[in-house]
Amino acid sequence: MKDSYVKRKQFLSRHIGSSYDEIKKMLKTLYCSSINEFIKKTIPDNILCKEKLNVPSAISEWEYLNHINKIGKKNKIFRSYIGLGYKNTITPSVIQRNILENPGWYTSYTPYQSEISQGRLEALINFQTMISDLTGMEISNASMLDEASAAADAMFMIYNKKKLEQKNKNFYFFVSNEIFLQTFYVLQTRCFGLGINLIQDNYNNFLSKKYKNIEIFGLLLQYPSSFGEIHDYTEIIEHANKKNISVIISADLMALSLLKPPGEWGADVVIGSSQAFGIPMGYGGPHAAFFATKKKYKRFIPGRIIGISKDKNNKKAFRMALQTREQHIKREKATSNICTSQVFPAIMASMYAVYHGKKGLLKIAKYIHRYAKKLEIKLTNSIKGVNQVNKFYFDTIRIKTDYSNKIIKNLAIKKKTNFRYINNNYLTITLDETTCTYDINHIHSIFNKISKKNNKYSFFIYKNKENNINKISNKIPNSLKRTSDFLRNDVFNKYHSENEIMRYIKRLEKKDLSLTHSMIPLGSCTMKLNASTGLFSLSQNKWRNIHPFVEKNQSYGYKFIISNLKKYLKEITGLPGISLQPNSGAQGEYAGLMVIKYYQNSLKEKFNRNIALIPSSSHGTNPASAKMAGLNIVLIDTKHDGSIDENNLLKKVKEYTNFISVFMITYPSTHGVYEENIKNIIDIIHEHGGQVYMDGANMNAQIGLIKPSYLGIDVCHLNLHKTFSIPHGGGGPGMGPICVASHLKPYLPTHSFKINKKEKNIFSISSSQYGSSIILTIPYAYIRLLGGNGLKKCTEISILNANYIKEKLKNYYKILYVGKNNTVAHEFIIDCRIFKKIGIEVVDIAKRMMDYGYHAPTISFPVVGCMMIEPTESESKKELDRFIETLIKIREEIKEIEDGKFSIENNVLKNSPHSIETLTNDKWKYPYSREKAAYPLYWIKERKFWIPIDRIDDGYGDRNLICKCI
Repeated sequence: MKDSYVKRKQFLSRHIGSSYDEIKKMLKTLYCSSINEFIKKTIPDNILCKEKLNVPSAISEWEYLNHINKIGKKNKIFRSYIGLGYKNTITPSVIQRNILENPGWYTSYTPYQSEISQGRLEALINFQTMISDLTGMEISNASMLDEASAAADAMFMIYNKKKLEQKNKNFYFFVSNEIFLQTFYVLQTRCFGLGINLIQDNYNNFLSKKYKNIEIFGLLLQYPSSFGEIHDYTEIIEHANKKNISVIISADLMALSLLKPPGEWGADVVIGSSQAFGIPMGYGGPHAAFFATKKKYKRFIPGRIIGISKDKNNKKAFRMALQTREQHIKREKATSNICTSQVFPAIMASMYAVYHGKKGLLKIAKYIHRYAKKLEIKLTNSIKGVNQVNKFYFDTIRIKTDYSNKIIKNLAIKKKTNFRYINNNYLTITLDETTCTYDINHIHSIFNKISKKNNKYSFFIYKNKENNINKISNKIPNSLKRTSDFLRNDVFNKYHSENEIMRYIKRLEKKDLSLTHSMIPLGSCTMKLNASTGLFSLSQNKWRNIHPFVEKNQSYGYKFIISNLKKYLKEITGLPGISLQPNSGAQGEYAGLMVIKYYQNSLKEKFNRNIALIPSSSHGTNPASAKMAGLNIVLIDTKHDGSIDENNLLKKVKEYTNFISVFMITYPSTHGVYEENIKNIIDIIHEHGGQVYMDGANMNAQIGLIKPSYLGIDVCHLNLHKTFSIPHGGGGPGMGPICVASHLKPYLPTHSFKINKKEKNIFSISSSQYGSSIILTIPYAYIRLLGGNGLKKCTEISILNANYIKEKLKNYYKILYVGKNNTVAHEFIIDCRIFKKIGIEVVDIAKRMMDYGYHAPTISFPVVGCMMIEPTESESKKELDRFIETLIKIREEIKEIEDGKFSIENNVLKNSPHSIETLTNDKWKYPYSREKAAYPLYWIKERKFWIPIDRIDDGYGDRNLICKCI
């Protein structure tokens, strides 16, 4: 009795969708008597792992919640005034409850299928409008990974544009020495990869003769500076414009509601973070960075842009604009390698602006600024030896004291307070929307005690403190006061009560299809269950409100999670080195390539290893990442069975033998097969001095069964937002840590605040040391809840589910690639190109699937005109059968066109999806019934997802690019 109770409460049985009996039925369909027999039939024996994973045994959900609560108590919540791009903030409860904690928002996929993504697309265009308005720029994208990488991408964008104009030049990039330190180190890494010369100096020296004869293509300035000072850059920007030098401004978004926006004084690009708009610090992330620029850069801008188009009935509709810039499609010609932007935090930030509106933001900004002035008065008027040296500031005062910062720091730590210490006698204090009178008095008490003066304020200050604040010299220069309007659109002026914002959020949510409706069978994207138990930490104070640059003893809870997660991931991959810094899968790719580049640079070979060999069966982001790392790309052919063409590989290896830097593979490949000869292929690369990088997009088909180290992999990244259950969030956040072989360990990313002078390399790729740290608690929970046996079982069932669907569909669709025993990995491709002869494209099938309540599988990648299907282990047999029935029914509908029952131009696929407005219109103009359009299968009636718009006119949206609220 006790044993059965223990089993019943184990997480594994809740995570895997099918019951034991259903699994047996699926195995029977595949002519296998056991899961072991099936796996041996599917995975080559020479790579199958024989030993068990050495991770802790599974614990129940109840045990885990008690465990994580206990670990959270190891974190110490101090009042942090460190700043540097991270501030305390207030997440409105209505946003936390209805978005952050709502699976209708956090389980949706990137909005490639616009008709069933209208809700988050509207939220993102609100974000773009907010950013464009506050920065004064013409166009904004839908978010970036973090502020530092946004700065690097801005530099990369203008660098690429300059290269087209001025070839064969030595390019220099100038940065102010008052930018955030973490931004500088990320820029330094990017410059190393691309061969750009980086100059850091006082911003005023940019105008000096010192740089007269140097080819500077761009400069980066901080506004306000990292010390809190507000500088007027007008003269510098005028000089840069005359010299055709592009200007990037890293700006404080909240400050821009009071300050003159950079777009009004000639900036080319404005970047920054939207973290202050209601997003917790979370020990570093996730936070949505922003990227705004001029329209002339619209074809170069990295990341994703949301645009306004129309559907076929001329109804306004939102979509991802200029999708051909996406790295999956454009590959080595893509403009960025940002696979996951920070959609979910961007949506929250946009709702913060919607909820507060212009008046609310102004009130918050003025409140923060007022308290900064109060603090200056209280410190400088009553404490001897304390001076505020910033002439102008918004929320950050810079203090010069006659006392050692060591003394101040010791007392501040005792009083649970963090300041930013610049050197022995200078420190900064950054205030925020959570600051109150108690905080001002508390800060004052620290300095007061140190000065050993107990004198009180003068009578004037106490009795007339409000007037005194108003009379203090103006801390925002008149020339930089904002006079232009912002957030004028209706959406920012209608939803300021909780009732109204709640209903608005719900209306948008209902327009989006997510995992709350049905399976999302996207190949290479692994949309599995995001267990509620693993997400609890995101709402807990002990995890939310920690600055990423606090002292080590304040973050022991995070250190525990990070240390153990590293240990588990190293065990899973078999690789001894790891970095958790990359905060997306594509950034993991970039980090891994940079590790290889630093390593090869240290060998001091006489030739330059600058070639990346990439098979066409590799993940779509690989070529874009290689380009970002400054590598030249050489593509490797695949054979008719989907495997790597060894003859072509050998030919290319011999041709570039002294120049091969890396061979980038995905395993199992995106063609959905386990290649038998993978170890031989890897040996060939090693024999010619190259390194092997494995894209971890398909680790869901490896864990517990295959170890990358055994294959001979040198470095791989892991998509924690796929395989390890971090929610996709509609296109981010994600995490992409890298694991490396022992010889690459010394070259792993470091961080600006943790640099050891003995390090062989100093490079960063993210703003914070552990990327989007708070969401690392999710994969930690996933591993602890499943244990080694559970992780292996998930891999087995994900492969089983894919093969079950493949077997059921093989008589209706051509399966493009299979292994030698007629099996596939955890995903497979169906060939839809045959239907082109009757005018049916793969996109028509994708749109028709919406009428059945399903998001389409991955279309036209990796093979144009095909679909890549991945069901994951979390889906039940019942759901798999509904999906199978859907595709079979659509095949029957195609047959009706083939048989001439419906014309090629006017049929149920070409007219799909059918919106609720079309289905309820008095006029019905189609040659089939409304029931056929809306309820093609009996079970749809009780689970119908009503589509808000008809098919979108993609071309119209690109020809008429509108990416702000009208």
